[in-house]
Amino acid sequence: MANAPAVLSTYLHGYSLFRSESGLKLAEQEVVFLAISQVNDCKYCTAAHSMIADKVSGVPAAVLMAIREHQPIPAPKLAVLYSTVTEMAQTHGRPNPKTVTSFLAAGYCERDLLYIVLAIAVKTLSNFSNHAFATDLDERFAAYKVA
Repeated sequence: MANAPAVLSTYLHGYSLFRSESGLKLAEQEVVFLAISQVNDCKYCTAAHSMIADKVSGVPAAVLMAIREHQPIPAPKLAVLYSTVTEMAQTHGRPNPKTVTSFLAAGYCERDLLYIVLAIAVKTLSNFSNHAFATDLDERFAAYKVA
């Protein structure tokens, strides 16, 4: 992205705003980024956000393992968040009304859904850039490599 300053600037600005203004807890933010990276099949970002989830953001180990192994998530609110983000990314922002109802019933609000749109935008910039240039996985993320 450094070769296209507008792309890098947009990514960094949006990423920073999502992190600082979304209102989602750190663990929830990481679940959002993991869901998007998985939908976009970005192995680099899935590994990176797995490490951040484990070492920085406080995602419970059982939740992280479930996400990485595509198994049911043992935390109901995070499970709803993950499934909502996954559906939003897979459907290009067209969630089923029942999904939105479940999301809101889990304690999230409409604003949270809009910040998920922002997260999808910035992760798409990152995921697609990694795809285009086959970014090598950094050594610090190697323990979280996905097949």
